[in-house]
Amino acid sequence: MDAFDIEAPADPDLEAPVLVEGLPGVGHVGKLAAEHLLEEFDAELVRRVYSEHFPPQVTVEDGRTTLASAEVYAVRDADRDMLVLTGDHQAGDGPGHYRLTEGFLDVAEAFDVERIFAMGGVPTGELVEEPDVVGAATTDAFVDDLETVGVEFRENEPAGGIVGISGLLLGLGERRGFEAACLMGETSGYLVDPQSARAVLEVLQEAVGFDVGYDALEDRAEEMQEVVERIQQMEQGASAPSDEDLRYIG
Repeated sequence: MDAFDIEAPADPDLEAPVLVEGLPGVGHVGKLAAEHLLEEFDAELVRRVYSEHFPPQVTVEDGRTTLASAEVYAVRDADRDMLVLTGDHQAGDGPGHYRLTEGFLDVAEAFDVERIFAMGGVPTGELVEEPDVVGAATTDAFVDDLETVGVEFRENEPAGGIVGISGLLLGLGERRGFEAACLMGETSGYLVDPQSARAVLEVLQEAVGFDVGYDALEDRAEEMQEVVERIQQMEQGASAPSDEDLRYIG
């Protein structure tokens, strides 16, 4: 296999689409958000990207294997045509991140994408009950547009910048003439966070213009809340020894 192998199962006509990226990252926020869009809308696979920069592995489902890849889907039953980029992996090395991003931008150019929205999480180090969405964008006009739908633009945040494909879609995208932004939901950083994914999608919904339900994400958020409560109970139990434990001290 070459360094990159791109399959094109379909080439639909899309009208001024936006590219929405959601790959694995902090709290799996972006990936959860992208998967939810694909579950809620009728989506058509238009590109599958294989690369030696992905981990050397296959996924297995019901005994069937699939080589690591990234996928781009077309969504045309929303108010605005979208391309949704997702997958199970990011690149395993720095040059791979750059080369993969250039490939994704080639796909964006082929479909005449107007704007790019990367989605991800920004870690807080603690549990967040009502996550805000922090943003970064390549133009002042894009910043203004996103502020009107509730995105917060904070000085020097996220600390350390935006790494991986999400960051490079902005950096390399700007150099190639795309308007691009990253929407980052606040998240603890150590748990899968459906609640943060919903916060990001609610902002994206206002910015792009589509109507989507959130029942599935709400169910996943409730499941994660149960996990959090069990963890908290375990931590409290570990920090408060019982009378039986105290008999063995001193």
